[in-house]
Amino acid sequence: MAKYESQALRNVAVAGHGGTGKTTLCESFLFVSGKTERLGRVDDGSSSMDFDPEEHKRRSSINTAVNFFEWDKHKVNLLDSPGDSNFAYDMVGCLAHADAALVVIDAVSGVEFQTIKVWENADINSLPRIVVINRMDRERADFGKAVESIGAKLGRKVTPLMLPIGTEASFKGVVDLVTGKAFLFDEGKGTCKPADVPADMAAQVEKLRGSMVEDIAETDEALMDKYLESGELDAEELQQGLRKGVLSGSMIPVVCTSALKNIGTSLLMDLIVRLLPSPVDRGAVTGTKPGSDEPEERTPELSSPFTARVFKTIADPYAGRVTIFRVYSGTVTSDAIFYNPTRKSTERFGNIFFLEGKIQKPTEDPLVPGDIAAVTKLKETLTGDTLCLEKYPFILPRIAPPPAVMSFAIEPKSRGDEEKIVSSINRLIEEDPTLTYRRDEQTKEMILSGTGQVHIEVTVEKMKRKFGVEVILKTPKVPYKETIKKARAGIQGRYKKQSGGRGQFGDVWLDLEPLPRGTGFEFADKIVGGVVPQQYRPAVEKGIVEAMEEGILAGYPTVDLKVALVDGSYHTVDSSEMAFKIAGSMGFKKGVLECQPTLLEPIVNIDIEIPDEYMGDIIGDLNSRRGRVLGMESKGSNQIVKASVPLAEILKYAPDLRSMTSGRGTFTYEFSHYEEVPAQIAEKVIAEAKKEKEAAEK
Repeated sequence: MAKYESQALRNVAVAGHGGTGKTTLCESFLFVSGKTERLGRVDDGSSSMDFDPEEHKRRSSINTAVNFFEWDKHKVNLLDSPGDSNFAYDMVGCLAHADAALVVIDAVSGVEFQTIKVWENADINSLPRIVVINRMDRERADFGKAVESIGAKLGRKVTPLMLPIGTEASFKGVVDLVTGKAFLFDEGKGTCKPADVPADMAAQVEKLRGSMVEDIAETDEALMDKYLESGELDAEELQQGLRKGVLSGSMIPVVCTSALKNIGTSLLMDLIVRLLPSPVDRGAVTGTKPGSDEPEERTPELSSPFTARVFKTIADPYAGRVTIFRVYSGTVTSDAIFYNPTRKSTERFGNIFFLEGKIQKPTEDPLVPGDIAAVTKLKETLTGDTLCLEKYPFILPRIAPPPAVMSFAIEPKSRGDEEKIVSSINRLIEEDPTLTYRRDEQTKEMILSGTGQVHIEVTVEKMKRKFGVEVILKTPKVPYKETIKKARAGIQGRYKKQSGGRGQFGDVWLDLEPLPRGTGFEFADKIVGGVVPQQYRPAVEKGIVEAMEEGILAGYPTVDLKVALVDGSYHTVDSSEMAFKIAGSMGFKKGVLECQPTLLEPIVNIDIEIPDEYMGDIIGDLNSRRGRVLGMESKGSNQIVKASVPLAEILKYAPDLRSMTSGRGTFTYEFSHYEEVPAQIAEKVIAEAKKEKEAAEK
C-alpha cells in the first residue's frame, strides 16, 4: 500500500437507519476498488465489515467496523456504524471522528427515525455529507419519494446529482447530472460504460440539471454573476462550486445506488474523492490544556505536537485490549511513548496497524494527521482518552455515553462464577462505555444496565463467547420500602429468658411517629433517670435499626420514622446489651403493626422523545402505567413528554416504546422520590414477597 499524505485521506462515516444497506455499500466499495475479490454479504456471513459472531447471528451491525480502500490516488477510511438505536453510541463516535458522512437512506422507506439521529449528530459535528439513496433495485423503490422525505423529515434542501435509469429489478444505471451523461453498469461487476440519456428522461434531466446548476452557482458570488450573465457554467466551474458548497455545508448532494449489484458505486467513489474534505480541509481541532478551560487548537500538520483520540476499544480475550484511534496532529510511530492526560499516565505504543475489518495490517510508516489506526495491549488507555506528548499536554472533549434505560438482574449459571462475572463485565465496559454495572445494596442483585434489551442480550452473548461466563437474565426486583402512617405512644418491648443460672432481661417503652418522606430514621433517647442504664441504650437503637432492615409487611427496609425510647426497666444481674437489643427490636416490630404500616415504591421522572403523531398513544400508555404527565416541550419535529411514573411500571419500557413508535421513540429517566403504593397493588406485592420468602426457607 502506498503511503498517503493527509491531503489524500478521506475519513468517511457511513451511517443511517438499520437495514438501509450501509455495510453492503462498504463491501461494494471494497470490491469495486479491487480491495476484495468478491462482494461480501451480510446475509450469508461473508461480510468483511460485519465479522463479529453476534453480527452474523443477527444479520446486522452492532459494532463500528473500520476498513479502507484506495481510489484515484486517495485512501478512503470507512467507519461503518450500526443503525440500531441500541448501539447508537458507536454511530455518535463514528461521526465525531470522521471528516464527512455518507447518510444512507433506503429507497423504499425513505428517511427513518435513526436517520434523523444521524443527521442531528452530523450537524453537531458540522460534517459535509452526501445522501445515498440505496437499494434502488428493491420492489417499490422510489428515488423521488425518498428525496422528498429528506425535505419533509429533515427539513433540509438537497441537490440530486444523479437520476436512476430503470426502477426496481430493472434499475441498471444512472444519469450523471453534472456531466449530463448516462452510465450503464454491468450488474455485479461494478464497471460502467457511457450511454445516451434515455429519451423519456430528457425533460426530467434538463429540469433537475437546471436546478442543480442554480444551487451550485449560489455557492459563490463570482459563479452566480457568471451564471446570471450566460445562463450556464462550464465543467470546471461546476466542480469548483460543487466542492465549495459541499465543504461549507450549503449543498448536500444526493446520489442513488444498488450496493448489492454494485450499481452507482464507482461514481459515488469519484464523488467521495472529489467533493469530500481531507483532514487538512477540516482544519484545526479545539481542546484544552489539562487543568484549564481556555480553548487551544491543534492543526492537522506534521509539525504540530502529536494529538490523537481513542474512539473504540475492543476487548479481545487473545490479543488483549485493541485500541482504535485517530490522529489529529503531528506524527507517531511504533514504540513511541505517549502521554494520556485523562489518566495522567505514560504508555508506549506497540506495533501500529491499520484495520481491514477484523484483519490487522501492520505499518512501519509514521502516521500522519487523519490516519486511523490501532494498537494492542495498552494498559490504561480507554475509549474517549486523548493521546499526546507529555511536553505538550492537550485534551480533546470526550463523547458522553447515553444514559442506560434498561436493566437486568444477572445470576451466574454456575455457582462460584460471581467474580468471573464482575471481571468480564469490567472488560466489556472498557469496550462499551454505555454499559453500567452495580450491585443493588437493598436487593443484593447484580444489575447490568444498557441502552436496550438487544444491547444487554448482545453483551451477555459476548460474555459467554469471549470469557466463557454464562449468566441468567432476570427482571430486577423493585426496591420497595416500608413506613408507617400514624403515630403511637407507649409500646412495650419486653424480653425475658430464664434458663438456669443467669438469665436475660430487657424492658423498653417506645413512642413511634412517621417523618416526612425522604427524612430517613431518627432515634431519640428520652429516658429520665436510670430506668434504663446508659450503657444499654445504644443497644436498643441497634436492635431497632437491624429490625428496620427487614420490614413487617413484606421484608423491605423500613424508613421515614422516629422512634423515642421513653421508659423501661432492668435487672441488676440478668440485663445485658443483647437483652436490650432484642427488646428494642421486639418493641419496634410490635409498634409498626399498630402504626398503620404501608408500602412505598420508587417514582422516576421520565422524558420521552417522540414524533408528534404518537402523542396520544404515549400519554394513554403512561396513564395505564399509573404515570402523571408533568408537561410537554417541542424539540424540532418531535415532542418531549415529561412525566412521573412508578419504576415498577417501566422496567421493560424500552422494547415497549420501540414497539409503540416503530423504533422512533427514545427516553431517559432518573429517580425522583418514594410514594405510597396503592392498596390493591400493595396486596399483590406483599403476597409475592411472602411467597418468595417461603420458597427460600424450604
